[in-house]
Amino acid sequence: MNKTHLYLIYSLLILCWGLLIFNLVKSSTSSTTTSTVIPTDAALAGSGEPVALFRLPDSLTFAGEEVPLLTPDVRERLDREIYVNAYWHSNMIMLMKRSRKFLPEIERILAENEIPDDFKYLAIAESALMNVTSPAGAKGFWQFMRDTGREYGLEISRDVDERYHMEKATLAATKYLKKAHEKFGDWTSVAASYNMGQTGFSRRQNQQLSQNYYDLYLNEETSRYMFRILAFKVIFENPSKYGFNLTEEDYYYLPEFKEIEVKEDIKDLASWARQHDSNYKSLKLYNPWLLDRNLNVGRGKSYTIRLPMG
Repeated sequence: MNKTHLYLIYSLLILCWGLLIFNLVKSSTSSTTTSTVIPTDAALAGSGEPVALFRLPDSLTFAGEEVPLLTPDVRERLDREIYVNAYWHSNMIMLMKRSRKFLPEIERILAENEIPDDFKYLAIAESALMNVTSPAGAKGFWQFMRDTGREYGLEISRDVDERYHMEKATLAATKYLKKAHEKFGDWTSVAASYNMGQTGFSRRQNQQLSQNYYDLYLNEETSRYMFRILAFKVIFENPSKYGFNLTEEDYYYLPEFKEIEVKEDIKDLASWARQHDSNYKSLKLYNPWLLDRNLNVGRGKSYTIRLPMG
């Protein structure tokens, strides 16, 4: 082996040794850096605001009927729905903001028809105060099926669906609730049966030899249903306790309306709205029960259409 080869080998060994030392130093520096960062991140993670825990009310009623809060599973089920809804901030805020548009009128109709005021929370549980459609085809604030809506006096046709008429649907709901109360004798059972149907709820009562909702073993949806209603009542009646501090200007309100009685066919609702100093969007927003772009008025019938003032 000549000297040139020896020099080359020595040079490679020195280079490899240098690279090895460089990597060891780099690894040591990285380890030191990591060990100082982790405690910092951990400290930051623990510096946030604590999650609020809520105490259940000492007593609670629905429609004047006592909720048995001393029963362990009742407390747990109510607890669950309060936390689910209180911490679903976006939904609860929008419910509260929307409530001033519709609850005053719902409260008035319930009171005039001798239905307990707490049933307004049933409407919230059913539809979130929106004209929604369920997968089964129930529609409107009170989620009437087609046949049930017609049974309680709502017009449902090609042009008109009064399940979307908040006032008329609320009036129909009061008739339904009164009839259910005649059957069950207590308002809690009336509310629960609104979810699973009067026949289904009555069958569960007979099968389980108990009339009390809180003593019945029910499907998941109906088992939670009353407690969702109760949770809305608890939060709406004590909003600041659950972190909701809305001011008057935060709420939504309906505009003032002019009401126009219609006794003849309207061939084009957009043109008709323009003739009354409004537009098609406003007509549809405030009269969602009008389904088509025209309105056929049967002999002897009339409709009241409302449009924003000004």
